[in-house]
Amino acid sequence: MSPENEKQQETKEKKTFSQVVKDSFKELGITFVAFAKAPRALWGINVPYILEGLVYFGILTILGTYGSENVGLLDTQSGLVYSFVTGGITLAMLLFGGLADKIGVRGSLRLAFLVFVLGRAVIALSGSLGLTGGLWSPMFFTMIAGLLFMVTAYGLYQPAAYAGVRRYTTPQTAAMGYAVIYGLMNLGAFLSGLISSNTRHAFEDTFPPNGLTAVFWVYVGISFIALLCTIFLLSKKNDEAAIKKVKEETDRINEESGKEKEKEEEVKPKEKVKILSTLIFFAITVIFFLFSGFGFKNTINQIFDLDLFGWKLKLDLFLVLAAIFLLTTFIDYVRKRPYHPFRDKRFTFFVFMLIPVQTLFAHNWLTIPYYLNRAFAGSVVSEYFEVFSNLNPILIFVLAPIVAGLTARANVYKMMIYGTFVMALPTFLLVIGPNLYLFLLYILLMTIGEAMWQPRFLQWIAEVAPKNMTGLYMGVGQFPWFLTKVITGFYSGWFLMKYCPLDTDPSQMNTEFMWLVYALIAMVTPIALVLAKNWMVKGFKTKHEG
Repeated sequence: MSPENEKQQETKEKKTFSQVVKDSFKELGITFVAFAKAPRALWGINVPYILEGLVYFGILTILGTYGSENVGLLDTQSGLVYSFVTGGITLAMLLFGGLADKIGVRGSLRLAFLVFVLGRAVIALSGSLGLTGGLWSPMFFTMIAGLLFMVTAYGLYQPAAYAGVRRYTTPQTAAMGYAVIYGLMNLGAFLSGLISSNTRHAFEDTFPPNGLTAVFWVYVGISFIALLCTIFLLSKKNDEAAIKKVKEETDRINEESGKEKEKEEEVKPKEKVKILSTLIFFAITVIFFLFSGFGFKNTINQIFDLDLFGWKLKLDLFLVLAAIFLLTTFIDYVRKRPYHPFRDKRFTFFVFMLIPVQTLFAHNWLTIPYYLNRAFAGSVVSEYFEVFSNLNPILIFVLAPIVAGLTARANVYKMMIYGTFVMALPTFLLVIGPNLYLFLLYILLMTIGEAMWQPRFLQWIAEVAPKNMTGLYMGVGQFPWFLTKVITGFYSGWFLMKYCPLDTDPSQMNTEFMWLVYALIAMVTPIALVLAKNWMVKGFKTKHEG
C-alpha cells in the first residue's frame, strides 16, 4: 500500500469521540452476551470468579480496620499483615502454579475453594471465640492461620482460573474470555462494598465492636456458594463438552482460513539451573521481614536513631539485612539465566520504574479505607467507607473499554507517560484536605490514568517477549508489583499512625502531608519516563522481531 493510500485508510478509520464511546458501550454489551452464551464449563470459571472477586477485595477493604480495632494491632503491624497477604499471594502463585497444571483446572479450583472456605472460617472464628487480642495473641495467630490458608489457596486458584479461560475458549475468543473475567472481578469488588457496609451495620451489636466479624462470616458463606458453583457447573460432563466444542470450532476456523499451525521458534534453550541458594536467600529475606523491629518488636533486633535534615528516622537493622538478602537473591537468580528478561536494561528500567505509581494501587486497600473511616468520621463516607473504597473497580469496569478505544493507535511509550501522569497527578487533590468531592474527582481521574497505561503495559510485555517466552516475560513483569505490595505495606501503617491515627478528631490529623508524600512518590514514575525518553525510545521494542 502506498503512503497516500495508507493516509487515506487511516483517515477513513478515524472515529469521533461519540462514535468511540458508542462502540465501547456496544463492546460491553457484546461482552455480556458472550458471557451468557459461553459453554457451561466457562460459567464454572466466571460465576465463581465474580464471587471470589467480591470476597477477596471485600476482605482487603476491611482487614486493616479489623486488625486495628478488633485484634488490637498497631497500624504499622496491620500494614505488614497486608504485605504478608498480598505479597504472599504473588509468591504462592510462583510456588504452586506448576502444581495447578498437574492437578488440572477442575481439581485445582475445587481444592482452592475448599481451602478458601476453611481459611475464611478460621479468620471469622478469630473474632467469634472471645480470644484475647494484641500482637502474638491467640486472636492474632488464629487470624494469621486463616490468612495463610487463603494465601496458599490463591497459589492454585489464580493460575487454574486463567488456565480454564484458555481451555474453554478458541484462539479467536480468548481475548474476550480474559476481558470478561477481568471485568467481572472488578464488578464483584464493587459489590463487596455494598454487602460489607450493610452487614456491618446490621450486626454491630451482635459482633462488637464494629460488626466486621459478621462480614467475615458472610464471606465464608459466599465462598461456599462459589465452591458449589464450581462443583456443579464445572462437572466432568461439562468439561468434556466444552473441550469438544472448542476443538471443533478451532478446527473449523482454521480450515476456513486455510491457516496452518505455526511452528514456534525455540528461542530459550533448555537449561537446568540450581536454585537452592536462591530459595534459601529468599526464605531468609521473608524471615527478616516478618520479624523486623519496624513492626514486630523483638530483643535481638537493633534500631538506630538518625537525624536527617531535621527528620528523625529509625534505621532498622533487620530491614537493611532483608534488603541486602533480597538484592542478593535477585542477582543470583538473574546471573544464572543468560536469556532472562532482566538482562535487558531498558526492559528492567521500564518495569521497575512503574513501582512508584503502582503504590497508588496498593493504597486502595492499605490507606484509603482507613482514611475514609477516620478523616471523614461522623459522615456518610465513614459509615459506608467500604462502598467509597471500591469505586475504582466499577469505574474500571465501565471506563476501560472506552479509554482502550480512544487510545488504540497511540504509541505505547507515550501512553505510559500520559497514563502515569494522569494517574499520579490527581493525588495532589487530596493534599487540600478531606473533601468528598475532591476524593471522588481523584478516584475518577486516577482510574482514567490506570485505564490508559495498565492494559498497554501488559500488551507491551506480550509483544516484546520472544516466542515461547511470553509466560516468563509476563511473570517477570509482575515481580515489581510484588515488591510494590510488600514495600508499600511496610511504610503505610507508619504514615497512618503519624498523620491519620485511630480515635483522633479529624481536625487534629494531618492527612494533607501524608497524601503530599504519596503524590510525590507516584510522580517519580512519569518524570523518570520523560527524562529517560531519548534513551528508552532509541532501543524501545514495540514488537518482538526474530
